[in-house]
Amino acid sequence: MALAAPILLLSPDGMLGRAVQLLLKKRGLDFEAVSYPAFDITRPATMVPWMRIGVRTIINCGAYTDVDGAEGNAQDAFAINSDGVGLLAEYCRELGATLVHFSTDYVFDGKATTPYPVDAPIAPMNIYGRSKALGEAAIRAAGCDHILIRTSWLYAPWGNNFVLTMAKLGRENASVRVVDDQTGRPTSAKYLAERMLALVDRKARGTYHVTDGGSCTWHALATLVMKVSGSSCRVEKCKSAEFPRPAPRPGYSVLDLSQTDALIGPSREWEQNVAAALAEHRSLQAL
Repeated sequence: MALAAPILLLSPDGMLGRAVQLLLKKRGLDFEAVSYPAFDITRPATMVPWMRIGVRTIINCGAYTDVDGAEGNAQDAFAINSDGVGLLAEYCRELGATLVHFSTDYVFDGKATTPYPVDAPIAPMNIYGRSKALGEAAIRAAGCDHILIRTSWLYAPWGNNFVLTMAKLGRENASVRVVDDQTGRPTSAKYLAERMLALVDRKARGTYHVTDGGSCTWHALATLVMKVSGSSCRVEKCKSAEFPRPAPRPGYSVLDLSQTDALIGPSREWEQNVAAALAEHRSLQAL
């Protein structure tokens, strides 16, 4: 059997997958990228052809990410985020490959008042969080070599995300209302890709938290977006209860970054990363 590229990137077309693919190309690393449905984590027959001798690292950027949709479609959420991840982990164990997988702050209960360490008790408050928590457990049960990265509040210069949505609303509206009773850490997809690859380079194993540095509310994040964008749109505060959604959100989901920072250096602050993402978005729009 011919040797495959040493890195297999799953779901390269999503917000994070695109960032990872760009970084792998920039670094000149040898990789193959495969998208759904050619690689469907819920259909083992599509996975087998890609589980080749020579693959040393599998980076899984795919997931069921519709938090509200999961409340009414738990079957798909668990099939993708739990069962499929477990099967992928078993294949990695058989290949002797390292699995890099991304999880979420939503595996925690949102009741803390200080950042959640990597070993904090798992107690998800919605279906999406439960599906991701079970995926984490499945990876550990499979016994494969792995780097499990929890992150939160993902944004990028592309795709559908809060930062770009706020920038668009700021161009079109005199005011917007944004909740100020949820606190977390924003995460640039490009920065997450960089930190992930740094962990791979350092041969890290186990669970790590990776986000931008610092923390904020959604209201504070929106306010910065307007400032950086030069928008005069007012950002008014409101409470989560004023915008009821199918899936409950944690009031506090700040992840403790100390273990990651100790290994690969201090995290860059969210304000800097948000400004960089907005600048790149403007550049892409101008092309």
